[in-house]
Amino acid sequence: MTAVKAGDVEGLVRRGPDPRIAVVLVYGPDTGLVADRAARLVRGMVADPDDPFALIKIDGDTLAADPGRLVDEAGTVGLFGGSRTIWVRSGSRNYAPAVDAVLKAPTEGARIVVEAGDLARSAPLRTLCEGSAKALALPCYPDDERTLADLIERTLQEDGLRIDRDARDLLTGSLGSDRRASLSEIGKLALYARGQGSVGVEDVEAIVSDVGASVLNALIDAAFAGRTGEAEREYRRFRHEGMDPSAMLGAGLRHALTLLSLRLDNPHGSASQLVANWRGLHFRRKALAETQLSRWSAPGLQQAVAWLQDAVLACRRSEPDLAHAQAQGVFLRIAIEASRRRG
Repeated sequence: MTAVKAGDVEGLVRRGPDPRIAVVLVYGPDTGLVADRAARLVRGMVADPDDPFALIKIDGDTLAADPGRLVDEAGTVGLFGGSRTIWVRSGSRNYAPAVDAVLKAPTEGARIVVEAGDLARSAPLRTLCEGSAKALALPCYPDDERTLADLIERTLQEDGLRIDRDARDLLTGSLGSDRRASLSEIGKLALYARGQGSVGVEDVEAIVSDVGASVLNALIDAAFAGRTGEAEREYRRFRHEGMDPSAMLGAGLRHALTLLSLRLDNPHGSASQLVANWRGLHFRRKALAETQLSRWSAPGLQQAVAWLQDAVLACRRSEPDLAHAQAQGVFLRIAIEASRRRG
C-alpha cells in the first residue's frame, strides 16, 4: 500500500517523492492546500516550468473524454530529451480510467501529478493510487498550528524575511484552516515587510486580518458575554450592512458549539484554563472568551445551542423581515441569559 499519512505529507513534498514513483495523487477537502502542494511537487520535478515539452498541463475532464491521452503523453519523448512532467488538474468527471491505464503502462522518464478533491476511501482514483506500487496518494487536510507555523516561516523565507516568535504565534492564531486564505494573508504581510529583514508583532497587527474568525465576532462575543446593549447595536449594524440572518445565526451556533466542546472536555476547568485550550482564538478575544466561559455551564450552552438551531430552521422558512426579528430575538435572549450568569 502506498497511502501516505497526513502528518507525513509535508515532509514528502519538501524532499520529493522517490523517482521510481510515476503517479502522485494529491487530494483532500482543502482545495487551496491541494493546489499548493501539487504546484510545489511540480516545481521540484521540472527544471524549467515554462518549457512546454517538459511540463504538460491537462484538465481532468479532457482525460475523462480521452482516457488514452495520459498514456500517450507519458510515453512521448521530449524534443530535446529529458524527463517529462504531466500535471493533471481536477475535473468534474471521472478520469480514473486514464490513471489506471498509465499505471499499467511503462512510464520511464515521465512523472505525473494528479490534483483531486475530497475523495472517499472507496473512490476509484484513490483506491487505484493507494493500491499501486507506482503511485502515492497524499491526503491534504486543513492546516493545524504546527503546519501553519511551518507555512509562515517557509513562505516569508522565500521573500528574504524571518519572523519573530511572538509575531509568528500571533499570526498563527489569526489564520484559519484554509490554505489559500492563509497564503493570501502571509503574502500581504510579506509585501508590507519587504526589505526590512524581519517581521514583528506590530507588522502582523498592522496588516493581517483575523481570517480565522468570523466578521460577526463583535456580535457573538457581546451576546455570550451578556452585553445586551452592545449585542443589540451590533445586530442592527450587521442588518444595515445587508448580512443574512441565517449567516449570523450559523456563526453564533458554531461559537456556542465551540464553547460547549471546551466545557465538556474539562467540566471542572477554570475559564482561563479552557481559553488556553482554545486553538486559533485571536489574542484580542481572550478576555471576552474568559467572561463567556465563566458564565456558561454545559447545560446552559446546550440550551443556547437548541435556541440557535430552532432559530436557524425558522429563519429558512420566513420572509426576510421576520427572519431578522427571529435572529435578533435569539441573540438578545442569549445576552440576557448571560447577563444573569455572573461568574
